[in-house]
Amino acid sequence: MAALARYLSLDDFERAAYRHLPRRVWAYVSGGCETDASLNDNRSAFGDYGFITRAFVATSRRSQATTLFGREWASPFGIAPMGMAALAAYRGDLVLARAAASSNVPMVMSGSSLIRMEDVIAANPEAWFQAYVPGEPERILKLLGRVEAAGYKTLVVTADVPVSGNRENNIRAGFSTPLRPSASLFWDGLTHPAWSLGTFLRTCVQHGMPHFENSQATRGAPILARNAMRDFGARDHLHWDHLALIRKRWTGTLIVKGLMHAADAATAREHGADGVIVSNHGGRQLDGTVAPLRVLPGIVEAVGRDIPVMMDSGIRRGNDVLKALALGAKFVFVGRPFNYAASVAGEAGVRHAIALLREEIHRNMALLGINTLTEMTPDRLMRMNPNGAQT
Repeated sequence: MAALARYLSLDDFERAAYRHLPRRVWAYVSGGCETDASLNDNRSAFGDYGFITRAFVATSRRSQATTLFGREWASPFGIAPMGMAALAAYRGDLVLARAAASSNVPMVMSGSSLIRMEDVIAANPEAWFQAYVPGEPERILKLLGRVEAAGYKTLVVTADVPVSGNRENNIRAGFSTPLRPSASLFWDGLTHPAWSLGTFLRTCVQHGMPHFENSQATRGAPILARNAMRDFGARDHLHWDHLALIRKRWTGTLIVKGLMHAADAATAREHGADGVIVSNHGGRQLDGTVAPLRVLPGIVEAVGRDIPVMMDSGIRRGNDVLKALALGAKFVFVGRPFNYAASVAGEAGVRHAIALLREEIHRNMALLGINTLTEMTPDRLMRMNPNGAQT
């Protein structure tokens, strides 16, 4: 814990991960797509709002505990799904799952994981599973059968990846999935020995070559291969009828992630979704898509109080969480910062990152003059223009 004391914010973990990770892995984890317009807007959108505080409010008993889908979580945030988390951190998905369980926040496992879904649910029985469902009904049903048999009670269906975004930063850095063996790849690992020895070689020695384990009902391609290709199925065939099929088959909680239009959120609700996550995939899909925070109020208005509206993309501070809640989010998810924490400091690092975000929320609730998160209403914010003035 003494070593972690120098990490005072989530941004500190990002700077440490930049030094720790090979260039290829860093490009994959940190990057957006094309010009990074969406990636940058995800952060700048929070700066468009300022707080309006209240004084002389007794806040000594304030609480950030939040009930979601009938379960009380310690804070209004969770760990977003992140593909190949075990490439950045040794056994990354298990690290995230265990840290989430000990901190009582939800963790969403990515369908693009390198660790079997069965192992993750064993480490955290409350984990959620995020699926990139294929466009073929038979393959969808087989995948759902495996997820159900593993013991997951919450399924998150990602809606915003009919095809992969144009991630030029990955290509320029030499990153591909699967990774292609090359002299430059070897050199990248050689110049980052802590990652090479502590993550990649340790994984290979103790668990064998990592594979894409959960994209479908059966095991996928290895992470390091010359000719193997990832097979996600015909995702550009996906239609609302497929969501209806999933709802009919899946008896647990069903969440649709990656919605940015109010009409889509309303349609998801009509098709039986129990919740939606407003997201532009962390700025990794269509470059120029606006930040989720900008469309959040309209989506909340469209679905009313029927189902919880959640949000991810760009959250780095407790202030960001509170602004999202004020604009109508019931809950938020944070991705990259927890991956960075896992890469440089393992499970203890993720627990510390969660604690930092939780402490910021707790402190700022007092400074705002609120005791419960339900008091974070739109009148607690003021819209600001780019120069910081009221609009």
